[in-house]
Amino acid sequence: MHATMRYYAGNTGLADELAGRGDEVRSLMGDVSGFQAYYLVKLDDATVTFTVCDDEAGTAESTRVAGEWIKENMPDLTASPPMVSSGPVTFSA
Repeated sequence: MHATMRYYAGNTGLADELAGRGDEVRSLMGDVSGFQAYYLVKLDDATVTFTVCDDEAGTAESTRVAGEWIKENMPDLTASPPMVSSGPVTFSA
């Protein structure tokens, strides 16, 4: 398994908007090859999303399609690109 985290600093409104369009996000991520899970976390000062896929190619694709979708559908909420970090899942409970 492989996971990617996207951290949108200072952007809590994005979490609310994504949650409100959950069906669209589910459909978008569900089409990614090897998709396993998507998580949306609203922090006090940021929005964080996590995607888990079978492999690195899937998480790279999830970041690409998420970026394009957000840019097209929520341009006012993404003034700066997220910090993106990825790696293999080494433990799961």
